[in-house]
Amino acid sequence: MSNEPAGLLAATEPEAASDPTTLLDDPQEWSAFGRPCGVQAAGAAATDTTWESHLVLEGMHCAACALTIEEALRRVPGVSDVDVSAATHRARVVWNPAQVRPSQWMRAVRKAGYRPLPALDALARDQRQRESRRALWRWLVAGFCMMQVMMYAWPAYQAMPGDLSTEMEQLLRWASWVISLPVVLFACGPFFSSALRDIRLRRVSMDLPVALGMLITFVVSMLGTFDPTGPFGREVYYDSLTMFVFFLLTGRWLELRLRDRTAGALEAVMNRLPDSVERRAADGGYERVATRRLQPGDVIRVLPGEVFPADGRVLGGTTQADEALLTGESTPVDKSPGDAVTAGSYNLRAAVEVSVEVLGDQTRFGQIVALMENASLQKPRLAQLADRVARPFLVAVLLAAALAAAWWWPKDPSHALMVAVAVLVVTCPCALSLATPVAMLTAAGTLARRGALVRNLQALEALSHVDTVVFDKTGTLTRDRLELTDIHVTPEGALTTAQALGLAAMLARHSLHPVSRALVQAADDQALRRTDAWQVDGVEELTGAGLQARARHAGSQGDMILRLGSGRHARVQGDDGAQRVVLSMERAGQVIELARFGFSEELRPEATVVVQQLREAGVAVELLSGDHAAAVQRVAARIGIEAARGGCSPQDKLQHLQALQAQGRHVAMVGDGLNDGPVLAGAHASFAFGKSVALAQARSDVVVLGDNLTLVGETLVLSRRTMHVVRQNLLWAAIYNAVGVPLAIAGYMPAWLAGLGMALSSLLVVLNAARLARAASGPDMGAKSPLGAPGPMKVT
Repeated sequence: MSNEPAGLLAATEPEAASDPTTLLDDPQEWSAFGRPCGVQAAGAAATDTTWESHLVLEGMHCAACALTIEEALRRVPGVSDVDVSAATHRARVVWNPAQVRPSQWMRAVRKAGYRPLPALDALARDQRQRESRRALWRWLVAGFCMMQVMMYAWPAYQAMPGDLSTEMEQLLRWASWVISLPVVLFACGPFFSSALRDIRLRRVSMDLPVALGMLITFVVSMLGTFDPTGPFGREVYYDSLTMFVFFLLTGRWLELRLRDRTAGALEAVMNRLPDSVERRAADGGYERVATRRLQPGDVIRVLPGEVFPADGRVLGGTTQADEALLTGESTPVDKSPGDAVTAGSYNLRAAVEVSVEVLGDQTRFGQIVALMENASLQKPRLAQLADRVARPFLVAVLLAAALAAAWWWPKDPSHALMVAVAVLVVTCPCALSLATPVAMLTAAGTLARRGALVRNLQALEALSHVDTVVFDKTGTLTRDRLELTDIHVTPEGALTTAQALGLAAMLARHSLHPVSRALVQAADDQALRRTDAWQVDGVEELTGAGLQARARHAGSQGDMILRLGSGRHARVQGDDGAQRVVLSMERAGQVIELARFGFSEELRPEATVVVQQLREAGVAVELLSGDHAAAVQRVAARIGIEAARGGCSPQDKLQHLQALQAQGRHVAMVGDGLNDGPVLAGAHASFAFGKSVALAQARSDVVVLGDNLTLVGETLVLSRRTMHVVRQNLLWAAIYNAVGVPLAIAGYMPAWLAGLGMALSSLLVVLNAARLARAASGPDMGAKSPLGAPGPMKVT
């Protein structure tokens, strides 16, 4: 009895044999282009959970295409959620293996007229290369034919009455017709195939009016060539046809290249893992296998220049690894036997053997890819509005073209049809659909290269309005460790400084508290591993107080109690500040203070500069922390923050944030992500530092992968510039249509000029967004305000 889900056996065997996507129905292939949703139980089959898969789509040109694909996929039983991006030509599909298989919902995409390819796969990269080559060939053919047709049209433009005989003029028309055939039959292929698909499926996309314009122009010119004395014989328009086809193809080819260079930077990161890797076989040799076939426990060999395909540990060899994507630090990291290596990092120097420990989505690289994929497929609010407007606008374009043709028909049928062509071409809303997503994806790609992952594109719009930034302290403005600054021993304790530090470290090794780690680190730096004169056992950590243990000294009799912690805990008088720790000894009811240890929090070196620049830019800066109020005030004073509060629980932080929002403030929260989940989620926009947060569970809008606090300011810079570019793009699209449509209807815009205008409008939008990818990087954000011009993140 088959356990296949209902409907999977409905396809006939010949259909399955002719459909290569049926190979993707093998559950072992699903991880190549997707991941299970949620946590998969240990030992559970791949078919026991819902899957999220990603596709690259061939044949998409506009927002209407994205809507068409979404509608086709949502009609498939078992598909629960779909997101399609017109800017990246990618799709995210959430589906249930109990109801449907990949070949079925991919078949629905093909029936809608598009070709789906699994993302994160070599097939997708090969397809992009083929698409680029075909676009280049069509552009070259259109350009060559345009020049030849213009040569034949030039005499008709320059000749005076009587200079050209009827036979010569007819010969030039026939030559133009012949040269125009490759343009119509080859270069115009994508437009005609897309239009035929739309007609067959009874829908409208942006290629339909353009294809109609091309077809009308060619038919009118051909009728004028075949019947010079007929109603369309007065003039032919082969030159206009070849010119506006060339202009449109120029725009599309450049748009394709720019998309791959800017927004495509996200995809370049996501496809970083190798397709295959050398795995050690049973005989000790190495065989090359697909990366997705690896299992925990496998031993692989990674050559210089290759990317580590999984998290693991070095077994043999020494090398250096580039972990910039994962940590934000560009300095190579030494790797020796026993050291951990991470998926997505580059092996720089020598071949190493690695034992595979963690694979796929469970690696940090897998979590980063998941964040980037989701961000690239999200549709910002303005883009969603453009998508909703696209289809009604296209219907209005068709109606406007028909009305314009009807108005001009009584005077000159040939001119009437060319007016309709100009209206069809000039009003294509490509620029409107690209205005928002291209700019935001370019900004997200730029930030990803700098080490800041945007989880939600809508956050870029929210960040552009931020007027208040609230920082957490520990792990954000300061590093997540303390530094031992001084040791003061008492005469009563009769210990040297080294003895006091060694004794305190014996207790501190049983705790993970930052103070304990600082003491242990200081002792290790001085090679004080143990103090032979003391024996310590029964170490106990009292939450919020400190450590205590039973101890015995070689030179004394009887046990004693050692305490390490606050003055109250150590039962001595003095400063109970969070940055000073006391070591005391109690014997026979008498407490003796042995030593005091002073600590300071290590501020991030860029914290003071970032806070100052934010304030100069008119952004209010506040500090909220759960640490002691005295410690918080000391840090705030050092970096120039006036509004600082300590002793705040996560709920206190959230209430303060809500109070700021009630005052009309737009607040961005910057935290370490460990205990700031509620306040990060409640802010208008939020940042979390990725070293201390589980990326898959992050509640922030932007994850900063390294320790560089300047990325907070740089993200604010880029968000404001991004929205400025979006507004420029939308304004240009509106002005272009407001000017172009009346001119086309009035008959003052020839078809070739309409084609040029359409191509330039789309190209200008993409080029304007591409400026965001050229934002310069630097260690600071400029001598003055990071949120205004100038600064090192210059956009030219």
